[in-house]
Amino acid sequence: MNAPHETDVLVVGAGPSGVAAALMAASLNLRTAVVEAASVGGKLHAIGALENVSGNWTTGPQLAEALASDLDRLQQAGRCSVIRARAVSVTGYDDRADLVLDDGRVLSAQVVVVATGVSTMAPPEADWISAPEQPSVPLLWRTGPADLTDRTYVLGADRPLGTWLRTHPHSPTTLHVLCPPADDYKISEVSGDERVRVVPVSQVALSPAPDGDGWSLLVKDRQGERTSYVSTTVLSNLGSKPAALDGLALSEDGYCPPGKQHPRIRTAGDLRAAQFQRIATGQGSGAEAVLAAYYATVPSGSVHVTGP
Repeated sequence: MNAPHETDVLVVGAGPSGVAAALMAASLNLRTAVVEAASVGGKLHAIGALENVSGNWTTGPQLAEALASDLDRLQQAGRCSVIRARAVSVTGYDDRADLVLDDGRVLSAQVVVVATGVSTMAPPEADWISAPEQPSVPLLWRTGPADLTDRTYVLGADRPLGTWLRTHPHSPTTLHVLCPPADDYKISEVSGDERVRVVPVSQVALSPAPDGDGWSLLVKDRQGERTSYVSTTVLSNLGSKPAALDGLALSEDGYCPPGKQHPRIRTAGDLRAAQFQRIATGQGSGAEAVLAAYYATVPSGSVHVTGP
């Protein structure tokens, strides 16, 4: 873009919610740009099975490819630009919103939609786990059945657990899922799977096994009783933390609810709240973010304005 400051809508992130926002903005004849540092589709590339997203998609990579095609189509039609960079901060003003990139550039727009999603939480970051920074614990969703052992422990009951089970329906391995109280509402989604053994816990101390092969786990249950386990296979499934830009208003849990932001800054997708981290709700929120900004700034009876 030769004049980024003349952009109507800047979308940060090209996952499901970000692409939905770009599509909606382009359909409203808004000058649109998408800022993305990595691949279009984001974490979709690591999702092996989809079952609650309309459109007859069966895997995340299929949907990611479709999103990339959507952006390509918008670019070829001259309705959207894609800027390959990482955004670091956003600020809202009366007449615009500014987005600062990691290379020092500042892009301005009438509205910035932030759809940066979430990043993966590591064991030392969970308040119910004490664990060393190194060695790192492998992620469940990057592990195949061939990598599991008869005694596999999973730290946390986040939703990738259900995705993993659907992706590998014939895996015979029992997953011993260490589930803190905060994950109880998530584990109910897979509690009927015979391959899941739920271990309710309040605290877990994780350390490398003395012989250097595997892990030692000191588990404190909900009644305060402690039990020690040793396993060669421990996997992380702790959920996510919001990938918030500097300048966004945060709630107590670190997420960025739309209602807390400056009127010219809209948040969408997984960044909004932990409870609504679904692809379908992310797509809807991306479109809604653009529509909400559009109707808030366009005078009644006007089809489109490009000024503040």
